[in-house]
Amino acid sequence: MAEMPLLQVRHLTTEFLLPGKGAARALEDVSFDVYPGQTIGLVGESGCGKTTVLMSILRLLPTQAQISGRVLFRGLDLLALSERQMREYRWKEIAIVFQGAMNALNPVMSVGEQICEAITLHGLMPRREAEARTGELLELVGIPKERGVQYPFQYSGGMRQRAMIAMALACSPCILFADEPTTALDVMVQAQILELLGNIQRKMGLAIVLVTHDLGVVAEMCDMVVVMYGGKVAEYGPVDRIFNNPQHPYTQKLLEAFPDLAQPVASLASIPGAPPRLSELPPGCRFAPRCHVCLPQCASEAPPLLEIAPGHFSACHLCKS
Repeated sequence: MAEMPLLQVRHLTTEFLLPGKGAARALEDVSFDVYPGQTIGLVGESGCGKTTVLMSILRLLPTQAQISGRVLFRGLDLLALSERQMREYRWKEIAIVFQGAMNALNPVMSVGEQICEAITLHGLMPRREAEARTGELLELVGIPKERGVQYPFQYSGGMRQRAMIAMALACSPCILFADEPTTALDVMVQAQILELLGNIQRKMGLAIVLVTHDLGVVAEMCDMVVVMYGGKVAEYGPVDRIFNNPQHPYTQKLLEAFPDLAQPVASLASIPGAPPRLSELPPGCRFAPRCHVCLPQCASEAPPLLEIAPGHFSACHLCKS
């Protein structure tokens, strides 16, 4: 019997109601699966909707956001739950490491107290046991447990990010969302954080959904990749297949813009123009105004996301199923 996905995202669409301006569609028809122990990367330019995908799944968006579609966690639709019911799944089943650890941590609470609070608020164990668990979590992410009494400003950037990972693991989730977990860290610390995530994944059997701009990180860490553009999925499939044989013109240009160590003197490609504004989306393919192989129908007809090879999907009129 085939293994079932832990998380099935189906036709996820998110709109933000703008007073006097209608709605801005941040996501449209986003679909992908997350399997146990798998790492899936969400990539694309800033503003393409990567973080909005995570926040829509966890229902952590402001009240003016309207979310539709289905988000099935072990067959249960999270979008159909009440807010009270949803709290049972945040952190316990699906946790998130937010972008910008300094802003995500409470500056007037010790780091250990914040992790301990995450455990006790969900009623997982008594206070004394939660304190012991907090020490274990700090040690797990490479922070001496004695430093749990310190405050975020006493930690380096890398340590704050490690503390955020410890907090996300406090309730032993089975899926971890990591939103740009290495932002603003130097290269050596970035490598340490990514290695830490990989080690924790192997130890705990986590599934990880990783938001990143770095295609090198995707190549190293991810099993699957979702390439997003203008709030939609441009291409989706196994990392090896997409990196070696990209089918969508946007994916091709992204990879051409990434440095190749085998050809260090080769000039990098660039994509002319800018991504579309969410309140002024083009009627056809959203990449058409910047595409180097644009067809006549691309300007008026949005291409469907088609399976062009087993497990490999692309939304382009040039691609045939």
